[in-house]
Amino acid sequence: MNVSTRRNFLRQLGLSAAALPFLPALPSLAQGNASAKMQRIIFLFTPNGTIPNEFWPDQTGPDFQLKRILAPLESFKSRMMTLKGVCNKIRGDGDGHMRGISCLLTADELLPGNIQGGSDKPAGWARNISIDQEIRNFLQARPETATRFGSLELGVAVPNRADPWTRESYAGPNQPLAPSSDPYAVFDKLYGQSKDRENVGSVLDEVRDDLKLIASKIDPEERELLDKHATFVREMEKDLQSANTVSLMFPPPALEQGVSLDNDGIPKISTMQADLLVNAFANGMARVATLQYTNSVGQARMRWLNINDDHHGLSHEPDNNADAQEKLVKINIWLCEQLAYLAKKLDAIPEPGGQGSMLDNTTIVWTNELGKGNSHSLDNIPFVLVGGGLGFKTGQAMQFDNVTHNRLWMSVAHAFGHHIPSFGHQGFSEGGALGLS
Repeated sequence: MNVSTRRNFLRQLGLSAAALPFLPALPSLAQGNASAKMQRIIFLFTPNGTIPNEFWPDQTGPDFQLKRILAPLESFKSRMMTLKGVCNKIRGDGDGHMRGISCLLTADELLPGNIQGGSDKPAGWARNISIDQEIRNFLQARPETATRFGSLELGVAVPNRADPWTRESYAGPNQPLAPSSDPYAVFDKLYGQSKDRENVGSVLDEVRDDLKLIASKIDPEERELLDKHATFVREMEKDLQSANTVSLMFPPPALEQGVSLDNDGIPKISTMQADLLVNAFANGMARVATLQYTNSVGQARMRWLNINDDHHGLSHEPDNNADAQEKLVKINIWLCEQLAYLAKKLDAIPEPGGQGSMLDNTTIVWTNELGKGNSHSLDNIPFVLVGGGLGFKTGQAMQFDNVTHNRLWMSVAHAFGHHIPSFGHQGFSEGGALGLS
């Protein structure tokens, strides 16, 4: 049944859109076989810039070779793309790190404020919605793409404070969203909230009555199909009566207990958050997510790599400090390995009810607040896209001529069918969406 036809049918009967997911494809109402392509996106943030000569491929086009930092993605080479020459041109108040993260997904200036950075004028929060939330709102506005949570904001060792250095996602101007760095709290949000079960139960009560009304308006031979759906609703109701069970296509991941939520727990926290994120996507709880590693000016000490220096401190060392450069390369390789782990998890799960794997319908956007740490450059921001969720032409290294990242976010929105004419700071969308398809 065409989604628009189904929705019109419910509207004519005076029923709520809550019945739409429970309405089968009744032949008498079907007009074509239109169905929305499953699409998901994850914005993965890591801080303090990269080491350009160990990151960017020397070649452009499909015949590129991955250097040391991107080597963990070798098995995904045909399903990834690097975007060199995409720059964050947002200026205004705040230091480079503040504008680097809080203007990264919002693509607009910071509001005036009294938060003083390392240099430049003090600033406040971002003045624009972030692209993840822009896409979330677009998907949530349509019954056929709406999900339980809409989006998930997850973190790995993000400091327990609120300032422009720790926030990348914004629900709107002056509305920062805090990422959750506690996987146990994320687990409870996704699977353990009895209040959520009560809300779902109330929807099912309404749907049950709606299905009865629909049954009275269709041909008798089609009622058998509708009765099967009514049985499904009754089974869901029974399941919801138990506080310990939730109807899931995939069972919740088993989390290791007692993991320390501090610097030395970062490797395990990273894995746990990735597992939770993939499971939530597989169960249709959200289609949009951010996964933020530490924060701008992130000072993690990656002792599991035998590196005792803090990440931010190392990123400020000069290029001729070979020891610091090698440590930074190792740090960025490890961060790339976290991306590869997430991609492998998605690729290992067949698309529920569809074709290919979940990675074929998900795009991971790996990015950073700086192009290079010791210069605080906002040029050549490290953008790597992995997966097929946006329909872009993967398997290539792309080179742009100092284009704004506003145009990249327009490309991402357009790939979801959200054809916004601009995004973020006025004027920086000139030229339109980047040609990535």
